[in-house]
Amino acid sequence: MLDLGCGAGQDSRALKRARYEVIGLDFTRPLLQYARRQSPRLRLVQADVRYLPLRAGHFNMVWAAASLIHLSKSSVRESLRELYRLVTPGGVIAATFIHGRRSGISQDNWIPDRFISRWLKSELTVAVSEAGWTIDQLTAVSNRERQGRWLNLIARRTLS
Repeated sequence: MLDLGCGAGQDSRALKRARYEVIGLDFTRPLLQYARRQSPRLRLVQADVRYLPLRAGHFNMVWAAASLIHLSKSSVRESLRELYRLVTPGGVIAATFIHGRRSGISQDNWIPDRFISRWLKSELTVAVSEAGWTIDQLTAVSNRERQGRWLNLIARRTLS
Protein backbone atom coordinates (compact mmCIF):
# COMPACT_ATOMS: atom_id res chain seq x y z
CA MET A 1 0.00 0.00 0.00
CA LEU A 2 1.16 3.52 -0.79
CA ASP A 3 0.45 6.26 1.76
CA LEU A 4 0.60 9.23 -0.60
CA GLY A 5 1.56 12.44 1.17
CA CYS A 6 2.23 10.60 4.42
CA GLY A 7 3.51 13.69 6.26
CA ALA A 8 4.74 12.73 9.71
CA GLY A 9 3.67 9.14 9.15
CA GLN A 10 0.69 8.83 11.50
CA ASP A 11 -1.47 7.01 8.94
CA SER A 12 1.48 4.90 7.74
CA ARG A 13 2.08 3.75 11.32
CA ALA A 14 -1.61 2.92 11.81
CA LEU A 15 -1.70 1.01 8.53
CA LYS A 16 1.44 -0.91 9.48
CA ARG A 17 -0.11 -1.82 12.85
CA ALA A 18 -3.12 -3.10 10.91
CA ARG A 19 -0.71 -5.45 9.09
CA TYR A 20 -0.54 -3.62 5.76
CA GLU A 21 2.78 -3.50 3.94
CA VAL A 22 3.00 0.25 3.56
CA ILE A 23 5.35 2.70 1.90
CA GLY A 24 4.96 6.31 3.02
CA LEU A 25 5.75 8.99 0.45
CA ASP A 26 6.06 12.71 1.12
CA PHE A 27 7.95 15.68 -0.27
CA THR A 28 8.86 17.28 3.06
CA ARG A 29 12.11 16.00 4.54
CA PRO A 30 11.51 17.20 8.15
CA LEU A 31 8.19 15.36 8.26
CA LEU A 32 9.82 12.18 6.94
CA GLN A 33 12.62 12.53 9.48
CA TYR A 34 10.02 12.77 12.25
CA ALA A 35 8.23 9.71 10.83
CA ARG A 36 11.54 7.82 10.80
CA ARG A 37 12.20 8.68 14.46
CA GLN A 38 8.71 7.51 15.43
CA SER A 39 8.97 4.26 13.48
CA PRO A 40 12.50 3.34 12.34
CA ARG A 41 11.28 0.33 10.33
CA LEU A 42 8.72 2.27 8.31
CA ARG A 43 9.50 2.33 4.59
CA LEU A 44 9.61 5.97 3.50
CA VAL A 45 10.29 7.71 0.19
CA GLN A 46 10.91 11.40 -0.36
CA ALA A 47 9.28 12.47 -3.61
CA ASP A 48 6.84 14.91 -5.12
CA VAL A 49 3.37 13.37 -5.51
CA ARG A 50 3.30 14.79 -9.04
CA TYR A 51 6.41 12.81 -10.08
CA LEU A 52 6.28 9.38 -8.53
CA PRO A 53 9.52 7.38 -8.83
CA LEU A 54 7.71 4.08 -8.34
CA ARG A 55 7.26 0.91 -10.40
CA ALA A 56 4.06 0.35 -12.38
CA GLY A 57 1.67 -2.20 -10.91
CA HIS A 58 3.50 -2.30 -7.58
CA PHE A 59 0.66 -1.36 -5.21
CA ASN A 60 -2.71 -2.91 -4.48
CA MET A 61 -3.94 0.22 -2.73
CA VAL A 62 -3.24 3.95 -2.47
CA TRP A 63 -4.22 5.92 0.61
CA ALA A 64 -4.30 9.66 -0.12
CA ALA A 65 -5.76 11.37 2.94
CA ALA A 66 -5.75 15.15 2.43
CA SER A 67 -2.68 15.01 0.20
CA LEU A 68 -4.01 15.65 -3.31
CA ILE A 69 -5.84 18.74 -2.02
CA HIS A 70 -2.62 20.75 -2.30
CA LEU A 71 -2.39 20.28 -6.07
CA SER A 72 -4.07 22.23 -8.83
CA LYS A 73 -6.98 20.44 -10.44
CA SER A 74 -4.95 19.76 -13.59
CA SER A 75 -2.17 18.23 -11.45
CA VAL A 76 -4.72 16.12 -9.57
CA ARG A 77 -5.99 14.79 -12.90
CA GLU A 78 -2.43 13.87 -13.94
CA SER A 79 -1.74 12.30 -10.54
CA LEU A 80 -4.89 10.18 -10.75
CA ARG A 81 -3.67 8.82 -14.11
CA GLU A 82 -0.21 8.13 -12.67
CA LEU A 83 -1.66 6.42 -9.60
CA TYR A 84 -3.78 4.26 -11.90
CA ARG A 85 -0.53 3.11 -13.53
CA LEU A 86 1.00 2.24 -10.15
CA VAL A 87 -1.91 0.14 -8.93
CA THR A 88 -2.46 -3.49 -9.84
CA PRO A 89 -5.66 -4.46 -11.71
CA GLY A 90 -8.42 -4.56 -9.10
CA GLY A 91 -6.41 -2.23 -6.87
CA VAL A 92 -8.03 0.61 -4.95
CA ILE A 93 -7.49 4.29 -4.27
CA ALA A 94 -8.99 5.85 -1.15
CA ALA A 95 -8.66 9.63 -1.12
CA THR A 96 -10.13 12.72 0.50
CA PHE A 97 -10.81 16.04 -1.20
CA ILE A 98 -12.24 19.33 0.04
CA HIS A 99 -15.72 20.01 -1.25
CA GLY A 100 -16.40 23.42 -2.76
CA ARG A 101 -16.22 25.69 -5.75
CA ARG A 102 -13.23 27.96 -5.28
CA SER A 103 -9.65 26.75 -5.20
CA GLY A 104 -6.91 29.03 -3.93
CA ILE A 105 -4.84 30.01 -0.93
CA SER A 106 -6.52 28.90 2.28
CA GLN A 107 -7.22 31.55 4.88
CA ASP A 108 -8.82 29.29 7.48
CA ASN A 109 -7.23 28.10 10.70
CA TRP A 110 -6.65 24.49 9.66
CA ILE A 111 -4.05 25.10 6.91
CA PRO A 112 -3.45 28.83 6.56
CA ASP A 113 -1.56 30.18 3.55
CA ARG A 114 -1.48 26.91 1.59
CA PHE A 115 -3.00 26.21 -1.79
CA ILE A 116 -6.16 24.12 -1.60
CA SER A 117 -8.14 22.73 -4.53
CA ARG A 118 -11.86 22.39 -3.92
CA TRP A 119 -14.04 20.03 -5.91
CA LEU A 120 -17.70 19.59 -6.68
CA LYS A 121 -18.79 15.98 -6.61
CA SER A 122 -19.72 16.07 -10.30
CA GLU A 123 -16.34 17.41 -11.47
CA LEU A 124 -14.38 14.98 -9.29
CA THR A 125 -16.46 12.14 -10.73
CA VAL A 126 -15.39 13.18 -14.23
CA ALA A 127 -11.70 13.57 -13.27
CA VAL A 128 -11.54 10.17 -11.56
CA SER A 129 -13.38 8.41 -14.40
CA GLU A 130 -11.23 10.05 -17.09
CA ALA A 131 -8.13 8.77 -15.29
CA GLY A 132 -9.47 5.22 -15.76
CA TRP A 133 -10.81 4.52 -12.25
CA THR A 134 -14.22 3.02 -11.52
CA ILE A 135 -15.83 4.79 -8.58
CA ASP A 136 -17.10 2.47 -5.85
CA GLN A 137 -18.08 5.30 -3.52
CA LEU A 138 -17.94 9.10 -3.55
CA THR A 139 -19.53 10.61 -0.47
CA ALA A 140 -19.78 14.17 0.85
CA VAL A 141 -19.16 14.31 4.61
CA SER A 142 -18.71 16.86 7.35
CA ASN A 143 -15.75 15.78 9.40
CA ARG A 144 -15.09 16.46 13.06
CA GLU A 145 -11.34 16.01 12.59
CA ARG A 146 -11.11 18.60 9.81
CA GLN A 147 -13.26 21.65 9.20
CA GLY A 148 -15.77 21.95 6.41
CA ARG A 149 -17.23 19.50 3.90
CA TRP A 150 -15.10 16.80 2.36
CA LEU A 151 -15.46 14.28 -0.43
CA ASN A 152 -14.40 10.74 0.44
CA LEU A 153 -13.48 8.67 -2.63
CA ILE A 154 -13.05 4.96 -3.05
CA ALA A 155 -12.29 3.89 -6.61
CA ARG A 156 -10.95 0.75 -8.25
CA ARG A 157 -8.79 -0.07 -11.23
CA THR A 158 -10.65 -2.44 -13.52
CA LEU A 159 -9.44 -6.03 -13.70
CA SER A 160 -8.79 -5.95 -17.45
